[in-house]
Amino acid sequence: MSFVAPKKIRRIAINTGGGDAPGLNAVIRAVTLSALNRGWEVLGIRKGYGSLLGGEPCVRMDRKSVRGIAHLGGTILGTTNKGNPFSTKVNLPGMRRPRLAADVVVDELKRLHVDGLIAVGGDGSLTIAHKLMQMGIPVIGVPKTIDNDLNATERTFGFDTAVATATECLDKLHSTAQSHDRVMVVEVMGRYTGWIALHAGLSTSADVILVPEIPFSIDKIARYLKARAREGKPYAIVVVSEGAREAGKDFFFKDKKEKGREPRLGGCAEYVAERIQEATGMETRALVLGHIQRGGSPTTYDRLLALRYGAAAVRMAEEGRWGNIVSFRPPHMTYAPIEKAIERKTVPVDCDTIRTARELGICLGD
Repeated sequence: MSFVAPKKIRRIAINTGGGDAPGLNAVIRAVTLSALNRGWEVLGIRKGYGSLLGGEPCVRMDRKSVRGIAHLGGTILGTTNKGNPFSTKVNLPGMRRPRLAADVVVDELKRLHVDGLIAVGGDGSLTIAHKLMQMGIPVIGVPKTIDNDLNATERTFGFDTAVATATECLDKLHSTAQSHDRVMVVEVMGRYTGWIALHAGLSTSADVILVPEIPFSIDKIARYLKARAREGKPYAIVVVSEGAREAGKDFFFKDKKEKGREPRLGGCAEYVAERIQEATGMETRALVLGHIQRGGSPTTYDRLLALRYGAAAVRMAEEGRWGNIVSFRPPHMTYAPIEKAIERKTVPVDCDTIRTARELGICLGD
């Protein structure tokens, strides 16, 4: 079944799915106000699709509900990265037997007379939205991830804030590393791409930056650090993306792969720290920044970018551009098919930022 574009929009819904990112509330504000100014009603779906699956009821968004939220981290609608509606069943009151959650979501959106859905999320959430589109629900996607790893858009909101947070933490570590003659190995987020590690590491004059796109060699890192020590610098900052991996080996995971759930990356910094200490004899410490990179108030750049994303989503709905995501192609907001957005965007190994790192003498592990 394919969707049928509404002849006239009276009511839209918005939800936020997947991991949170600074700027989500700015998107919600922009979508709500832009829609209200067109005379449309706006429903906020809580906790992903939770409101449609027996959770807290949808909230009718008005001007008061989005007043003063653009600077806040998190999302006032809540979010979740569990329970894919296409792989789970629900048995709600009144049901004779369990039903596929996705079928229930579609029925509820129709029962609520929703003319279109603004789905804000990363690759997982946008994949779900694309499937709902195929079931008859008009959808426009807003790409969201701190990892900046979604194709078809130049920059995702939340990335600038995550890099700023990582940068601040790395700046503070330089003095303690130098004071104690230690190698500090710092793991940052980014999943299978190195955007955060590269931008934060380069900006803070890190000595070693390890990204998934360039498999690393412990021997080469050790030789680099030993050479620094001989020059009178027996300390270093090593920035490691959580998806970095040693040449010829697999990624590092915190847990085992489970059906219907992507395993969590993690453990690379601890491994690298142990191996560096073994190979060099230098005192080494590992630190994982973790979810601090997701939190806090969005930067000015991310607030403005998120507001532009939200307003553009409503313009696209008015123009009938369902089945697309909002795509940022500086300086313009345009659109691209949802299926293109869920393709992963990795760091080009020959990009100018990588070249800059090499020319500054930063070790990339290869």
